[in-house]
Amino acid sequence: MVGQRVKKRIVIIGLRLFAISALLYTATRIVIFAQLFGKFKDHSGIRLTQEEIFEAHNLSDIRTPVVPKIIHQVFHNWHDATDKPLPAKWESTRQSCIDLNPGWEYKLWTSQDSRTLIQLYFPSFLRTYDGYKYPIQRVDVVKYFALRKYGGIYIDLDNGCSANLEPLTYYPAFTIDGGQGALSNNIVGGQPHHPFFVLLTDNLGPWNWNYLLPYVTVMFASGQWYLTAIWEKYHSLLRDDGSVEGFKGDSWGILYRVLNDLRPGADRLIFFTQAVGESWADWDYRLLKTIGDYILLVVLSAWLAAGGVIWFYIRRKARRRPDFQYEPMMA
Repeated sequence: MVGQRVKKRIVIIGLRLFAISALLYTATRIVIFAQLFGKFKDHSGIRLTQEEIFEAHNLSDIRTPVVPKIIHQVFHNWHDATDKPLPAKWESTRQSCIDLNPGWEYKLWTSQDSRTLIQLYFPSFLRTYDGYKYPIQRVDVVKYFALRKYGGIYIDLDNGCSANLEPLTYYPAFTIDGGQGALSNNIVGGQPHHPFFVLLTDNLGPWNWNYLLPYVTVMFASGQWYLTAIWEKYHSLLRDDGSVEGFKGDSWGILYRVLNDLRPGADRLIFFTQAVGESWADWDYRLLKTIGDYILLVVLSAWLAAGGVIWFYIRRKARRRPDFQYEPMMA
């Protein structure tokens, strides 16, 4: 009987230790996930408004540009890879960037061009590239590889230009910050071979998981959540002297977040316009967008619910009597 009690106590202690470990691990993952949305602290990097960038350039700018004057855009016809003409709905936004940036090189990456880029310069990634479940993932990743190889400024087709982009060529690596949630990958720029772009491309393989929900898979494996996670990873590797752990050189420095908040009353926008987008979003997008708006409440509720289930199970286990029978007494 004593042995049964000892075994029972050991089981209960083991379950409690497991529960505590599980809850601590879950809490850690929740904090890391919520930080993708800047909930506990602001995103890393130097925050710049478009007006600050514009004014810095106009005040007798003597800095040396580091970003090549190349505009990258991507168009993949998901039904016919040989179809190259751009749909009319994006022609005006594309043309605005060409017209406002005379002398810049313009590159539209089609399905065939994109695969050729990977095949020629990053052949070890080709299998992963071809194996993506959702076509939008190939659109996401080719922009990272193009910037790593050539540098320049990538702009989504549903974004247009409203000013010359030269003021942005002085920032070695930057992305857009919409002022709410994760950083954006719809406009990204920088110099070629920057460690940030190397990290963006080198980590695509390890992050290539199926997260069950289509939108989550796209966002985590190649999209905005992925870019935000690598953005934070870059800054965790950045040393005080400007070097980045694992990379040569000591002049890389902090990255730049260019504010592009579309909400009323936000900082004035100068360089970019926004047309209708998110045509790739799947059925779970609306649900998850709502969850994202209340992410702290959602993750806290999930954590408390998980803790409640584990606590209930342990309490029930503790109250259960050991299953044994007494020997009958001798007459």
